Amino acid sequence: MKSLPRNANLGLFAAFAALMVATRFHHFGDVLHLPDASMSLFFLGGLYLRRHWQFAAFVVLAVAIDRIAIERAGVSDFCVTPAYSFLLPAYGVLWYGGRLYADRMGTHWRSIITACGLAFVAATVSFAISNGAFYWLGGRYEDPNVAQYLARAWQWGPLFVRTTIAYVFVALAVHWIAASALSIRADRSSPNR
Repeated sequence: MKSLPRNANLGLFAAFAALMVATRFHHFGDVLHLPDASMSLFFLGGLYLRRHWQFAAFVVLAVAIDRIAIERAGVSDFCVTPAYSFLLPAYGVLWYGGRLYADRMGTHWRSIITACGLAFVAATVSFAISNGAFYWLGGRYEDPNVAQYLARAWQWGPLFVRTTIAYVFVALAVHWIAASALSIRADRSSPNR
C-alpha cells in the first residue's frame, strides 16, 4: 500500500487521536463507554500512518490521557508502577508490526486476513510485554510465581487481544469495502468500457 498523501495522513492521525481520547478516557460514563482502542490504534497507525514522529505523538497522548485521568478524574493509579515504562516497547511492537506489513498491504481479502493475523501476533506479544512487566516488576504482587502469572495472563490476555483484533478487523473491513467501492467506480468510469 502506498503511503497516504500528507493531508489524508494528518486527517487520519487526528481521527485516530480522537478515537484514543474517546475510548481511553471514560469521560462519557459507563453507558457510552467503548473498550479502549489504544492498542489497535498503535497497530493501525503503523499500518497507515507509518511516521516515527506520529508513533511518538501517540505515546505522549496515551501518557497524557492516563495522567489527566489519574490527577483530574480520580482514576486509580494502581497500574502506574516502574513497569509502566514497558508500555513503550508494548506500543512499539504494535506500531512497528503494522509498519512492517504496510508495504505489502493490499485491497484483496487475503491481504486483510494476513494483516489481522499479524495484528493478533503483535497484540499477543504486546500483552505479554505490558502484562509481564506489570506482574513481575510492578511490585503489586507479593511472592510472584509462574503459576499465578499464567492464571492472570489467561484471565486478561484473551480480552486484551480480542478487543485489539476487533477494532483492527472493523478498520480493515472498512478499508476493504472502501477500496472495493473505489475499484468498481473506477471500472465503471473507465473509457475502455
